[in-house]
Amino acid sequence: MIPLIVPLLIFLGSLYKMLKQPEFRSFFALVLMTLIFGSVAYHFIEGWSWLDSFYFSVIALTTIGFGDFAPSTDLGKVFTIIYVFIGLGILLGFVNASAEYFRRRQKERVSRRRKIHRKNPENTMEVQEDIE
Repeated sequence: MIPLIVPLLIFLGSLYKMLKQPEFRSFFALVLMTLIFGSVAYHFIEGWSWLDSFYFSVIALTTIGFGDFAPSTDLGKVFTIIYVFIGLGILLGFVNASAEYFRRRQKERVSRRRKIHRKNPENTMEVQEDIE
């Protein structure tokens, strides 16, 4: 159980820090609204439960497609086509903003290590090992 909790806590901590960034916050809100919109639509169009509707919304946007749920009505199929095209763009924007955040943090860490190296050159081996 502990090996599952530690990565979850790290993820939640990173998510909290990312939510302080305005561009990330806007993509996060768009993803949530897209999932809520998809869940409501599938609930009323296909008559699925709220959980099944949310589950299918996530599965459709992440392109996993387990095959356990599929729209059975024509309206549901047309909605899914439009929903996936629009939702994928939003989800990819969210992933891109997340990757940019982590890339920026990594650059800051390397920059801090180089500043330490410049101030204290006798720790050269230690700093070089950290960077590699």
